[in-house]
Amino acid sequence: MKKINSRQNKRLKAIIALKRPKGRKSQKKLLLEGFRALETVIKAGWSPLELFCTEKTLDLAQKLASDEIITVVTASVMEKLSSAQTASGLVGVFKFPKIPKTEKLSSGLVLSEIADPGNMGTLIRSSIALGFSSIVIVGGADPWSHKVLQATAGTIAHANIFQWSWEKLLKNKNDKELIALIPNGGDKPDSIKKNKSLLVVGNEAHGIRKEWINDCNKKVTIPMTKTAESLNAAVAGSITLYLLSNLSLHQ
Repeated sequence: MKKINSRQNKRLKAIIALKRPKGRKSQKKLLLEGFRALETVIKAGWSPLELFCTEKTLDLAQKLASDEIITVVTASVMEKLSSAQTASGLVGVFKFPKIPKTEKLSSGLVLSEIADPGNMGTLIRSSIALGFSSIVIVGGADPWSHKVLQATAGTIAHANIFQWSWEKLLKNKNDKELIALIPNGGDKPDSIKKNKSLLVVGNEAHGIRKEWINDCNKKVTIPMTKTAESLNAAVAGSITLYLLSNLSLHQ
């Protein structure tokens, strides 16, 4: 079993570079940390290339991977590897998942310029939990960043992630209807069918671009009392996904 005791270790440089988009893109690898998230992606079929742990978390690491790919590091080194405010003690390195083929696109979610990583990760987690495996990401946050991955709690391993432009989405959606989630003026969610639809959730501050709303087949709005103008993007998207999935169970 390998060990690293120094924060100046040359091997760490390449791993730490994965915290940044440039490093992830050049190495085609990503970092994920925390036992539950690691366990979820490994059970879903992701195979870690390397797994870093401390002496305290060695027993957990050995539940996830073989000793050949485990490296035991000091608490100080783990702090450098971790992107969390409090290091979990477990950090895994994975290859980027394969880019899904266009024909894999099914009913699901379109994240239109979602800027907040926490919102993006939460929406991906909700989508997977409610049976929607296709996630189209148009601009916004990097889905492979630490904050997004942690917010998905590892469920991203069950998703088909398409990083497309809006134009490419329109070209490749085929028979899928685009359903724009807007603050007001849209139809009630119970008027929308789950089959062959993609729910479009827009940017937290500006919503969906007007020209993109015009490209959508339908518009949907969550009925609310007059005491609030709108909901957080992740909350609104999750509620609508639930209503769509719940509707399908009763048809």
